[in-house]
Amino acid sequence: MITMKDFVPEKEPILREQARPVEFPINEELKETAVAMRQFLINSQDPKMAEKYNLRPGVGVAAPQIGIDQQIFAVYLMDYDEEGNETEPLIDEIFVNPKIISHAVQKVALKEGEGCLSVPREVPGIVPRPKRVTVKYNDLEGNEKKIRLRDYQAVVVQHEIDHLKGILFYDHIDEKTPWEPDEDTTLI
Repeated sequence: MITMKDFVPEKEPILREQARPVEFPINEELKETAVAMRQFLINSQDPKMAEKYNLRPGVGVAAPQIGIDQQIFAVYLMDYDEEGNETEPLIDEIFVNPKIISHAVQKVALKEGEGCLSVPREVPGIVPRPKRVTVKYNDLEGNEKKIRLRDYQAVVVQHEIDHLKGILFYDHIDEKTPWEPDEDTTLI
C-alpha cells in the first residue's frame, strides 16, 4: 500500500526530470505499482482510511512522485450530488505515455490555487491552464485511448502530465501577481 512515506521529497531531482516512456508490454511490477497508485487516491479520499494512515487527499498521482522514472499516472476524481454524496467517478483511469494533442486558447485556474502531494506546503497563486484538452494515452494493456476534458478535470490531468515533464504547479504561478488572472483566464 502506498502511503505518504513513499512520496519523494520536493527537492528530489526526479521531480524535475522528463520521465521515460513506458514500453509495452508493461512488466507486472509496474502494473501493480500503477494499480497501487490508483488505490492510494481512493484511500486518500476516504476519511477513515486517510486518518488511519495519515494520507493527504489527492485526485492524481504520477510515477515520478513516488520515485519511478516512467510516464504513467493515475487519476481518481469523484462526482458528487447536491447533498455532497459521492455518485460515480468522473475520471477513474491510469494514463500511460499521455500526450495533449489539442487544447483551448481559453484558460482556467482554480480560484484557491493548486496543491500537490509532492509539495507539503502552501504555495500562493493561481495556475492558468487550458480550459479544454484532448489527451491521447495508453491503458495498462497498451490499448490507445483518447479523452476530452474541460475545466477541473482538464486541470487535474494537465497537473499530472506536468509531473511527467519535470514541471511543478508553482512553475506556472506569476511571481509578481500570483492571484491575478489575465483576460484569457477564468477562475473556477
